[in-house]
Amino acid sequence: MRILIAEDDSILADGLVRSLRQSGYAVDHVRSGVDADTALSMQSFDLLILDLGLPKMPGLEVLRRLRARNSNLPVLILTAADSVDERVKGLDLGADDYMAKPFALNELEARVRALTRRARTQESTLISVGDLQVDLISRRATRDGVRLDLTAKEFQLLSVLARRRGEILSKTLITELVWDVNFESNANVVETAIKRLRAKLDGPHAAKLLHTIRGMGYVLEVREEGGQTS
Repeated sequence: MRILIAEDDSILADGLVRSLRQSGYAVDHVRSGVDADTALSMQSFDLLILDLGLPKMPGLEVLRRLRARNSNLPVLILTAADSVDERVKGLDLGADDYMAKPFALNELEARVRALTRRARTQESTLISVGDLQVDLISRRATRDGVRLDLTAKEFQLLSVLARRRGEILSKTLITELVWDVNFESNANVVETAIKRLRAKLDGPHAAKLLHTIRGMGYVLEVREEGGQTS
C-alpha cells in the first residue's frame, strides 16, 4: 500500500511519514503542489493525503488536475480548522474525506484504513481493457474471447498493469508490486517479464495494449489507430 503525502509543514509531514511507515505503509512525501501534481501524473499510489495550503500550486488545483485525469485515487484533504469553504470545495472537486488541523495521528490512521478498505471493496473483480478481460477471482485472462496461457507471475504482472490501466508504471514500482520490495535484481528482470507477457498478450493482435514509454516505464491501454506506440 503506497501513500503520497503532499504537505509543506516539515514537522507535521515527518510525523505523518514516521507514523504511517511504522504501520506498514510505503510513504512518499512532497512539499509543493507542483511536485505533488508531477508525482501523481508519473507514478501510482493507493491514497493521497493532500494539504490544501501548498506552495507553487494550491491543493485544490492538484485535486482538480487529478480528477481531470479520470483518476479514482482516494484523497484525504488536510485543512485549517476554520477553512469551511475550502473543505466544501475540496469535497465538491472529488475529495473522499477531510481532517481539520490539528488532529490526532490515530484518527488519521483510522481514516486511512477506511479509505483504502473502501477502495478495495469498490474495485471490480473483472477488468476490461479493450478486448482484454482480466478476472481477478478466477485468475484468468482472455483477449477477444481466447484464453491467454499465462504463468502465475505473468498473470500477477498483467493484473497489476490492468488495475492501473492508463497509468505509467516504472520498473521500480513493478518490481515492488510483482516481486517484493526487498527483491534484489536489475531492470532486466522486468524487461524480460514484460517481453514474455507482450508476446502472449499482443503477439497475434494488430491492436497493441502493452506499451513502453521510454525512460518512464510501461502502460496498459487502448490507443487510437495511428497513435504513437512503442
